[in-house]
Amino acid sequence: MDTHWNQCRIGITGASGAFGQALTKKLRAKGAFVIGITHSSSSSKNLSTTGPQKWVFWECGKEEALQPTLASLDILVLNHGINPQGRQSPNDLNAALTINAFSTWKLIEQFEQITQKKKKLSRPYEIWINTSEAEVQPALSPGYEISKRLIGQLISIRWSNLNQRQREKLRIRKLVFGPFQSELNPIGIMNPEFVANQTIMQAELGLNLIIVTPNPITYIVFPLNELFRSIYYLITKKLLASN
Repeated sequence: MDTHWNQCRIGITGASGAFGQALTKKLRAKGAFVIGITHSSSSSKNLSTTGPQKWVFWECGKEEALQPTLASLDILVLNHGINPQGRQSPNDLNAALTINAFSTWKLIEQFEQITQKKKKLSRPYEIWINTSEAEVQPALSPGYEISKRLIGQLISIRWSNLNQRQREKLRIRKLVFGPFQSELNPIGIMNPEFVANQTIMQAELGLNLIIVTPNPITYIVFPLNELFRSIYYLITKKLLASN
């Protein structure tokens, strides 16, 4: 077993999806204890040798109910989401914003508050947030693009405003994936197991911006986008502080 992950408690939202299942399998093989956090109460959520060792059920808007679970974790992977495709009704847009952005942000806030009160580990607690290439590129789904850009920018702001003490307690990683095969994208190019392998490998290399995509442009545009955002947030912060 890999000592990096051995005995590490990891919670994964959207654990029943393609990437969630693949990531769970890989992390369990490395010795981690995985808790699947899911909206579905389906009887298919049985324990197996490759799935989560424990399931926790939750609903968007009731994030506070997850506090006991969050308090038990070393790493929180926020992987849940929906893609309304071309649907653009108010209900579809509200659902995309609520699930892809607002609930994710609430869970980030809760986990940060919990971990900042806990004793420091030999390494920081971690949050991994699955955003998307849709932050910087079209995804042929306006609701999906808007919600992913919103949560992506919120994460970038939080990155820029963590002080040294907070960084010692909490590490934030952004996961940026190209199209992989899943219910949200049945014609995805990549295999979810490949994406999970690459995610773990890049995390072990110490990267905070984890990119897995067949699109070479993303590897150039995304880091530049994060750099420009950081500069912008730093400038505005200094300007406000000087007033």
